[in-house]
Amino acid sequence: FRLALIQLHVSAVKSDNLQRACGLVREASAKGAKVVALPECFNSPYGTQYFKEYAEKIPGESTQKLSEVAKECSIYLVGGRSIPEEDGGKLYNTCTVFGPDGAMLAKHRKVHLFDINVPGKIQFKESETLSPGNSFSMFDTPYCKVGLGICYDIRFAEMAQIYGQKGCQLLIYPGAFNLTTGPAHWELLQRGRAVDNQVYVATVSPARDQKASYVAWGHSTVVNPWGEVIAKAGAEETVIYTDIDLKKLAEIRQQIPILSQKRCDLYGIEMKK
Repeated sequence: FRLALIQLHVSAVKSDNLQRACGLVREASAKGAKVVALPECFNSPYGTQYFKEYAEKIPGESTQKLSEVAKECSIYLVGGRSIPEEDGGKLYNTCTVFGPDGAMLAKHRKVHLFDINVPGKIQFKESETLSPGNSFSMFDTPYCKVGLGICYDIRFAEMAQIYGQKGCQLLIYPGAFNLTTGPAHWELLQRGRAVDNQVYVATVSPARDQKASYVAWGHSTVVNPWGEVIAKAGAEETVIYTDIDLKKLAEIRQQIPILSQKRCDLYGIEMKK
């Protein structure tokens, strides 16, 4: 099945972001994409100073648009971090997924908050405004089961292992790595998660905007279960496409059967809730 990743240029105007995102979703559908993903924070600038201003309830304006365009195009739509979500006085970094009938299939709240300090390069603390999610998020399609993470979640290998144990064959991480972590770890982490779990891994970033307060790395990417990069964007706004070949996934798992060779008598990873 064909997967499309929309590397959107995000402005400060929510309505413009929504309109352009929906237009690109329609374009991707017209080119045969069955699963389409938007980047982290696609409807607002990324930054702790923006989260409260742009926050919405779910359902709300942004998720309603996503539901409508998913139904119109009859696709599975992964809504990036569609919005900073407000719920019960707390804010979450939330990704919603809609099916071909417009129904919401999953709502993933970012589990691991991006609190880092690289002296002389970048300091960022999502926990100043956001609360963490407390659950794994998976959804079924006629093609395969898909697991969701958001950006910093990709650094935690245990999360990807749980998704693999639960039968996911594709992991999608809307993300916004920056100009420090992007060149160092963006592709490396994707290839690691793909090889470790013998799954496809897709990451979808906003396009790079050098004028933004937080400059995203871009380079939305798809990696196959062999660890090969099979699709990759540059820094600009674009849509990239790739065909997810589940026969190839099955062949790789048969050739190197690590999933059946794990020493569960010595170690294990479990999902607690």
